[in-house]
Amino acid sequence: MHIFKYSPRKGTKAVQMEYQIDAKTKEERSQKLIQLSNQNQEEYNKKYEGKQVEVLFEEEKDGYCQGHTKNYILVKCKKDEKYMSSKIIKTICIKGYKDFILAE
Repeated sequence: MHIFKYSPRKGTKAVQMEYQIDAKTKEERSQKLIQLSNQNQEEYNKKYEGKQVEVLFEEEKDGYCQGHTKNYILVKCKKDEKYMSSKIIKTICIKGYKDFILAE
């Protein structure tokens, strides 16, 4: 999800509309949506636990090789030469987190 708070833009019809929402309410709603998005992403990633996925490993960062699945999920594995080949490699997902999946 991409979440953007509405901000008035001069010359648009929306600027003239009644019942504008105050900044505090917009911020609260935005934070709720971000929390929901994070929760949904983690639940989605957890569905891959124990499953095999194909990953194009592209870089090494902080002791992990990382790349993406076909549907652009970030996958990280402990650094290993077999993942440094910039090839698509099948790996088993161990644990799903909000921002990535940890694999074997």
